[in-house]
Amino acid sequence: MMDEATKKKLQARLRRIAGQVEGIQRMVEEDRYCVDVLFQIAAARAALGKVGRILLDSHVHTCVCDAFSGDDPKDREAKIEELVSIFDRFVGS
Repeated sequence: MMDEATKKKLQARLRRIAGQVEGIQRMVEEDRYCVDVLFQIAAARAALGKVGRILLDSHVHTCVCDAFSGDDPKDREAKIEELVSIFDRFVGS
Protein backbone atom coordinates (compact mmCIF):
# COMPACT_ATOMS: atom_id res chain seq x y z
CA MET A 1 0.00 0.00 0.00
CA MET A 2 1.27 3.45 -0.94
CA ASP A 3 2.22 5.82 1.88
CA GLU A 4 0.39 9.14 2.19
CA ALA A 5 3.42 11.29 1.28
CA THR A 6 3.92 9.40 -1.99
CA LYS A 7 0.21 9.56 -2.75
CA LYS A 8 0.16 13.34 -2.22
CA LYS A 9 3.27 13.78 -4.37
CA LEU A 10 1.67 11.76 -7.18
CA GLN A 11 -1.62 13.62 -6.92
CA ALA A 12 0.16 16.99 -7.19
CA ARG A 13 2.17 15.83 -10.20
CA LEU A 14 -0.95 14.44 -11.89
CA ARG A 15 -2.80 17.73 -11.38
CA ARG A 16 0.11 19.56 -13.04
CA ILE A 17 0.07 17.08 -15.92
CA ALA A 18 -3.67 17.58 -16.33
CA GLY A 19 -2.98 21.32 -16.60
CA GLN A 20 -0.27 20.63 -19.19
CA VAL A 21 -2.67 18.53 -21.26
CA GLU A 22 -5.32 21.25 -21.07
CA GLY A 23 -2.67 23.72 -22.24
CA ILE A 24 -1.83 21.46 -25.17
CA GLN A 25 -5.50 21.27 -26.07
CA ARG A 26 -5.70 25.09 -26.05
CA MET A 27 -2.58 25.30 -28.20
CA VAL A 28 -4.19 23.03 -30.80
CA GLU A 29 -7.43 25.01 -30.68
CA GLU A 30 -5.45 28.24 -31.16
CA ASP A 31 -3.52 26.78 -34.10
CA ARG A 32 -0.19 27.28 -32.36
CA TYR A 33 3.08 26.39 -34.07
CA CYS A 34 3.32 22.60 -34.40
CA VAL A 35 6.82 22.36 -32.96
CA ASP A 36 5.74 24.23 -29.82
CA VAL A 37 2.85 21.79 -29.38
CA LEU A 38 5.18 18.83 -29.89
CA PHE A 39 7.56 20.16 -27.23
CA GLN A 40 4.67 20.45 -24.78
CA ILE A 41 3.58 16.89 -25.59
CA ALA A 42 7.14 15.70 -24.92
CA ALA A 43 7.14 17.53 -21.59
CA ALA A 44 3.83 15.95 -20.58
CA ARG A 45 5.08 12.49 -21.54
CA ALA A 46 8.24 13.02 -19.50
CA ALA A 47 6.14 14.13 -16.53
CA LEU A 48 3.98 11.00 -16.83
CA GLY A 49 7.14 8.92 -16.99
CA LYS A 50 8.30 10.46 -13.71
CA VAL A 51 4.95 9.61 -12.12
CA GLY A 52 5.40 6.03 -13.33
CA ARG A 53 8.89 5.82 -11.85
CA ILE A 54 7.70 7.15 -8.49
CA LEU A 55 4.84 4.68 -8.48
CA LEU A 56 7.11 1.79 -9.45
CA ASP A 57 9.55 2.72 -6.69
CA SER A 58 6.71 2.72 -4.18
CA HIS A 59 5.45 -0.63 -5.47
CA VAL A 60 8.88 -2.24 -5.18
CA HIS A 61 9.40 -0.90 -1.67
CA THR A 62 6.00 -2.08 -0.47
CA CYS A 63 4.27 -4.88 -2.36
CA VAL A 64 7.37 -6.51 -3.83
CA CYS A 65 9.35 -6.31 -0.58
CA ASP A 66 6.40 -7.77 1.31
CA ALA A 67 6.19 -10.68 -1.14
CA PHE A 68 9.91 -11.39 -0.86
CA SER A 69 9.94 -11.22 2.91
CA GLY A 70 7.01 -13.66 3.09
CA ASP A 71 7.08 -17.43 2.93
CA ASP A 72 4.94 -17.92 -0.17
CA PRO A 73 7.09 -18.84 -3.20
CA LYS A 74 4.07 -18.42 -5.52
CA ASP A 75 3.64 -14.85 -4.32
CA ARG A 76 7.33 -14.11 -4.99
CA GLU A 77 7.11 -15.63 -8.47
CA ALA A 78 3.97 -13.61 -9.20
CA LYS A 79 5.76 -10.39 -8.23
CA ILE A 80 8.71 -11.26 -10.48
CA GLU A 81 6.37 -11.86 -13.41
CA GLU A 82 4.55 -8.63 -12.62
CA LEU A 83 7.79 -6.63 -12.59
CA VAL A 84 8.93 -8.15 -15.88
CA SER A 85 5.58 -7.18 -17.40
CA ILE A 86 5.93 -3.63 -16.08
CA PHE A 87 9.45 -3.29 -17.46
CA ASP A 88 8.29 -4.60 -20.83
CA ARG A 89 5.64 -1.89 -21.00
CA PHE A 90 7.93 0.93 -19.90
CA VAL A 91 10.78 -0.08 -22.21
CA GLY A 92 8.42 -0.76 -25.10
CA SER A 93 6.80 2.68 -24.91
